[in-house]
Amino acid sequence: MTGESDLRKLLSGMRPQLNPGRYVFVTTQDGIPPGVAPVATVAEEEGLTLVLRQQEADAAGLPYDYVAAWITLRIHSALEAVGLTAAFARELGDAGLSCNVVAGFHHDHLFVPYESAAQAVAVLEDLARRSA
Repeated sequence: MTGESDLRKLLSGMRPQLNPGRYVFVTTQDGIPPGVAPVATVAEEEGLTLVLRQQEADAAGLPYDYVAAWITLRIHSALEAVGLTAAFARELGDAGLSCNVVAGFHHDHLFVPYESAAQAVAVLEDLARRSA
């Protein structure tokens, strides 16, 4: 199941979807705590990074600094595609929005400041329209 690699098709068809909830990034040395179901994990030298719902982090007593909204780009992007991340990161950056990206097998997932979620979706939708 090969994903799309044509940049114009990726940008025009990305259909950003705002997922419900607030998400946080935490790190742990002890693996995934009970009652926590991360949406993403990254093993780093310093510890295991978990991206999870804010209420799960709160319930588990896990500290965090950054509260994010989760946007999924609803196009199956090929992992070897070139330019997609650069294009949307540039647009979001020009709008003054930070963006943390996690690439799944099928889709790219963006974590943006929670309070700026609607603005980020609007920026991405505008980029898609201009790329069509």
